[in-house]
Amino acid sequence: MSKLITCAEAVKMVKSGSRIMVGGFGLVGCPLSLIDALAQEDVKDLEIISNNLGEPGRGLGVLVRQKQVKKAIGSYFTSNPEVVKAYQDQELEVELIPQGTMSEAIRAGGAGIGGFYTPVSVGTKIAETKEVRALNGKKYVFQEPIKADFAFIKAKKADQLGNLIYNQSARNFNPMMATAANVVIAEVDEMVEAGEISPEEIVTPHLYVDYIVVKEGN
Repeated sequence: MSKLITCAEAVKMVKSGSRIMVGGFGLVGCPLSLIDALAQEDVKDLEIISNNLGEPGRGLGVLVRQKQVKKAIGSYFTSNPEVVKAYQDQELEVELIPQGTMSEAIRAGGAGIGGFYTPVSVGTKIAETKEVRALNGKKYVFQEPIKADFAFIKAKKADQLGNLIYNQSARNFNPMMATAANVVIAEVDEMVEAGEISPEEIVTPHLYVDYIVVKEGN
């Protein structure tokens, strides 16, 4: 059975206060059609887990401009000056997490791992509220796993079952996010019949994907 729905149908599932993982590194590998559809919905107080919050008026930057985001968890927000201003005006809560740590925390969330220790961020403000433990004479910070209500991810191609392949660096955070959310919605450039994607090509198996939307516009 096809998992194909429209972007408008997909974002109707999101409620105010939802916690959403969004794939992408900058705008590369970002599910822009899903984000644009979400911007049309009357939802607010969203908690967004993503490497960054787009650019002014583009990608997740649209949601920031419309004050739909309450909290952002990610690594690099200064590329969007509107995010910086929203934080300074106390309109947006920001939780910084190193990229590698965030990636591993999402992977841990999808794998059912209760957390892990990492030396990254020891002695910084990021570690001030976290457990620090000495192991073999070296300090480590404990990082809890990251999970979400929804994952909005971007793939190059899907088959009718929901098996996904990605386009080069657009793979970034998308595959691991697909494992760590209650509902996974994949935006794809192209959809093909089941069996048209070679098993050796598949990166995200269909069991992780709940719904598929086809990219809208250019």
